[in-house]
Amino acid sequence: MDGRLSARIVSRNYHRCEPRTDKGSHLIPRSLIAAAFFGFLAVIILIVESGAGEVARAMLVIGWGLLPITLFHVVPLSFSALSWRELLTASSPPDVVRIIWIRWIRESINALLPVAGVGGDVVSARLAHQRGVPGVQAAASMVVDITVGVATQMVFVVAGVTLLVIRSSEGIALPIVSALLIGVAAFAVAIATFVTLQHQSMFVMFSNLGSHLAPAKWLSGFAGSASAIDDAVVDTYRRGSAFVRANVLRLAGWTAGAGEIWLVMHFLGRPLNATDAFVLESLGSGVRAAAFMVPGALGALEGGLVLFGALLGLPADVALAISLSKRVRELALGLPGLLVWQWIEGRRLLRRGEDLAS
Repeated sequence: MDGRLSARIVSRNYHRCEPRTDKGSHLIPRSLIAAAFFGFLAVIILIVESGAGEVARAMLVIGWGLLPITLFHVVPLSFSALSWRELLTASSPPDVVRIIWIRWIRESINALLPVAGVGGDVVSARLAHQRGVPGVQAAASMVVDITVGVATQMVFVVAGVTLLVIRSSEGIALPIVSALLIGVAAFAVAIATFVTLQHQSMFVMFSNLGSHLAPAKWLSGFAGSASAIDDAVVDTYRRGSAFVRANVLRLAGWTAGAGEIWLVMHFLGRPLNATDAFVLESLGSGVRAAAFMVPGALGALEGGLVLFGALLGLPADVALAISLSKRVRELALGLPGLLVWQWIEGRRLLRRGEDLAS
């Protein structure tokens, strides 16, 4: 994940909920919507090329199995939420149910809205602050949690690549593995750069840069707390055992996600061993990370699962059924999450209006 993108979104949105009205503010959303459109076309093409009838039959075979597949996602989601909770100060973290609830909304936004995979992170920090977490700590924990998530995801992907090399005897796997490792190396450099920036007063740096590019009134709230957020970020990294626990829990969450693929294959009547499920989930998550600018990695995830599934002996229609099951789960959990978020924001705006009226 690019640190500059995360910091820019934090600085622009965390302390200011009203969107900018200039034309430039619409450039990124429009490009992301266009990417989603072409990604959706790619999904349709893959389904047609793989045999739409076979894919449809596979989804019908899964049938009501989509319900336990969807509910199972609560397991990796809970691990991710508990990982983030470890990064909050001991005196202020929300209770377990509340932190899982916030994480649910966070994932719903990132999965279904064109926010480059980080808009939900900003919203989660805001929701945590509204529920008693100091604003500075909420922002700092969110930045470190993004770093922990990407770093552990890279470990997860490397583990999957290693198992693929051991598992596959196909010569074609070697160029694919090489390309994956190049991508992992690039992300590792990005992560290292992001962490270095976080330890070099990143928010003060961007606040100073922003002061030359935007009116002072837009950054007045952020500039006053930039230094405090930087200090809180560094303190979060120094929290020793809590930071280690956050990494372990997040890695457990990535690993638990393989259970979703295992369940899909079980309901398809084509049992998959745990190792192959792990490989598919890890490499699929790597594809999603690389395609973070495309909402939901539409098209990229499907193509990746077809490619990696072929190396494990899975037909294209089965690989697409796995992907479509994930899409169904994202919609089944994500749409209610978006509705709850809008209800929360609507109530907050209503209360603000009543306070101004009185």
